[in-house]
Amino acid sequence: MPWVFRNTWDYFIKEDLFFKWIKMLIHNDIKTFNPLKVIVKNAHKFYLKEMEASGIKIIPSIFISKKSDRTYKDIIPFDWDKAVIKPAISAGSYLTELFDISIIDDVQKRYMDIGRDRDLIIQKFVPQIQIEGEISMVYFNKKFSHSVLKTPKKGDFRIQSQFGGKYMSFNPSEDVLGSAQCIINCIQEELLYARVDGVLVDSVFHLMELELIEPDLYVDYMPGALKSFSETIKLFLEKAMIN
Repeated sequence: MPWVFRNTWDYFIKEDLFFKWIKMLIHNDIKTFNPLKVIVKNAHKFYLKEMEASGIKIIPSIFISKKSDRTYKDIIPFDWDKAVIKPAISAGSYLTELFDISIIDDVQKRYMDIGRDRDLIIQKFVPQIQIEGEISMVYFNKKFSHSVLKTPKKGDFRIQSQFGGKYMSFNPSEDVLGSAQCIINCIQEELLYARVDGVLVDSVFHLMELELIEPDLYVDYMPGALKSFSETIKLFLEKAMIN
């Protein structure tokens, strides 16, 4: 019987243990929803490079492999004023910092030890996230279910509720839904659930993250969403039993 892959609240903190566990599941031929192949790839945010190469709009990003000797100030575009740096395997703003480009040398020193052990991403800071918020669209079986708008508290950039972020139900435009569906369609494998997180820049949706491990699907913000998710789980399990 396949497992439903949920409640992975701290996988990015216990990274080595998490991937050791994944290998054990693969070795024992344990099937999961979402599939383990998808989980492994989605855990590492360098997947954004592939998304961009396929034509998906993403937040402008620089991908820095661990132990890289590149000097940050030499690879930051000249027109960036602020940026966000974080590990490629992270969630919930873990080890994430917003900084002014003028102090890039200090940031590189602070992240020197982290960068020896972890791949990093530096993303251009888009002020729209503080003004308009981040849009999260939830999909069950690759079909849109519901959406929330997440806004940070005044003076912050982190939208998570533990940092004072506020969530509210949201109705995306057809254009935004179309962009999100294109992102979902990039994944060839079946998906029990997915969450597309992004922000509007000049009215165009830009992907921040495609969450295929994420335990928070905001089912409380849409009547019937929990029932729909439960029915989708049942459908996937029934299909697995037949196959």
